Amino acid sequence: MVPSDPQTGNSLFLLSFRQRGELSAIAAEAGWRVVAARRGDGAARRYLGSGAALAVLDARGALGEGLVVARAFGEAARVRGGALLVLVSRDDVAALGDFHAAGATHFLASPFTELEFAQALRFAWRFVERIAGDWDRGRAVDLLGWRYNRRTRRVRLTPALGKRLDLGEEISLDTALRALPPDDRAAAVAAVRRVGVGGATAFAHDYPGVGRLVHHVQATTGDPWVHGLIEELGTAPDAAAETEEAIEGAFDAGAARAWLDRRLQRGERASAILIALSRFDLVNSGYGRPAGDALIRAAVRRIAGVARTTLGKRQIVARQKGPEFLVGLEEAADAEALAGALAEALARPFAIDGTLVAVGARLGVAAAHANETVDALLRRANDALDDARASDGATIRVADEPAIAEALSVDLRRAIESNEIAVLFQPQVAIATDKIVGVEALARWEHPRFGAIGADQLFAAADRADLGLALSDHIQRLALSRAAAWPEALSGLRLSINLTAADIARPGFADILLDRIDASGFARSRLTVEITESGLIDDLGVASSLLTGLRQAGCRVAIDDFGTGYSSLAYLKALPLDYLKIDRKLAQDIGGSPRDRIVVRGVIEMALSLGLSVIAEGVETAEQLDLLAKEGCQYYQGFLCAEPLTSAALADLVAG
Repeated sequence: MVPSDPQTGNSLFLLSFRQRGELSAIAAEAGWRVVAARRGDGAARRYLGSGAALAVLDARGALGEGLVVARAFGEAARVRGGALLVLVSRDDVAALGDFHAAGATHFLASPFTELEFAQALRFAWRFVERIAGDWDRGRAVDLLGWRYNRRTRRVRLTPALGKRLDLGEEISLDTALRALPPDDRAAAVAAVRRVGVGGATAFAHDYPGVGRLVHHVQATTGDPWVHGLIEELGTAPDAAAETEEAIEGAFDAGAARAWLDRRLQRGERASAILIALSRFDLVNSGYGRPAGDALIRAAVRRIAGVARTTLGKRQIVARQKGPEFLVGLEEAADAEALAGALAEALARPFAIDGTLVAVGARLGVAAAHANETVDALLRRANDALDDARASDGATIRVADEPAIAEALSVDLRRAIESNEIAVLFQPQVAIATDKIVGVEALARWEHPRFGAIGADQLFAAADRADLGLALSDHIQRLALSRAAAWPEALSGLRLSINLTAADIARPGFADILLDRIDASGFARSRLTVEITESGLIDDLGVASSLLTGLRQAGCRVAIDDFGTGYSSLAYLKALPLDYLKIDRKLAQDIGGSPRDRIVVRGVIEMALSLGLSVIAEGVETAEQLDLLAKEGCQYYQGFLCAEPLTSAALADLVAG
């Protein structure tokens, strides 16, 4: 048995990514009231709302995610006047300095016994009591908070709050309420009533000259005191300064996209530069979020200044997300020159808290092709930026020029007519059973000059040569005929073929495709048609009617590359679907930051709520597969199982 803590009944907030149940049981046996969680998103907010002063963060086996949560927990513990106990693996003790910097007050390294864990909680609680004693002795000079005694109707203020309000440290309830703006007094009274004799709540208000304040209110059973801790969410803005910065700095991303889209719609030239600051996370962690925000503002001013100096008004600068920016401009030649000037400017150090910090940047550049959409342009610029990030030395990457596509267009008609375009099949695997249940047909062209050409370049070349429909027809016929000739060992597999936006817009295409399926001898019930989420479907009503007809005829429907475009929710509402395929980049990001994982989790949960099966594309590692499985994904395809295969190689794989 674990010895009971002498402070039996006190609350603690526990976050453990893998052992929530075991740790909760040990703490409960030791006499603690445990509020437990296993997900990091919003954990600091839930900790503040739990009423607990002691937080336990179990970072064993999840060091990176644990550090992210620790930064939020550390600030919350400071505001609350509480303690943060971090559990780490023995191999991760080198990271204790990072946890200390994030705000951790105590640590315990595994392996440890139940008794050692219980005693660590006792030591951490003693720290909490000392912090509370500091309040009573007037030493919490930075803490903004108050205590209300329901028996005496008197309010005690921390020294910092009393000084801020120019009031004494003990005042009447009426005096305390008069310190609030008149419209917010009722909210304060209601919050005190909500906590009753035990509980936690919060209320917020704007305070003139200070900004937005949140009062975290809690009460403990048997205690006449109601406790309030104040969190400052922001400083009241200077309207003139904010307006000036907005006008002279960056537009939002939507405005820049609209600027580029208008030019492309008018058939005018346009280029895009995507910029990502390097080492931004180090500034945030080393100097704090205010320093990171200051760096963003300084970078905006520097980028906008270089763009104005170089191109005058023939450009637009936008803040994308985090430390990423978008510059839209008119000429391709100007884009490369401007990118060079921007890289040079951003390589110069920034002044952060009186220290010069060099961050640098990576840039991706793309010039629009004829009839290209803004989505396609930005996608190519983003690919170029990814290449620059992955490079050991290149600061700037320029997206592929259209010369290759033009050369492919010349050869494509001959390639279709002479059957040089081949079809390979990439397996789709059921995660629960690890069995191959289907394949996606993918086009490949072994070009004599350029080597292996995939579907994206193939269709780009076909669109230039006005051969999009001819290429799509060829690939569909070839995939169906190959699948119809599969051996008995593959007779249980489903086949997925891709439909283009041009296919969907073609009058009578449902009948054309069904006739093609029947002529091949492949069963309609084993066929899935995939539409690309980032493809351009101008009329969702037409698409819905077509796909409904195909489903009624026995086919199934999947939405492909979900998460890459901007009409995702419209597709889900309007189209009759059976499967949702998560885009490869989104699926691969699940092993990145907690925010990446939250996005993937949201997509999967939304799909499952709509009754759709989920397939993840581009899965390359066991870690990605494990994380996807934990979030509820049912199927995957990618190099973790196999690359695209010929029919013979597919049969060997299934047999093996």
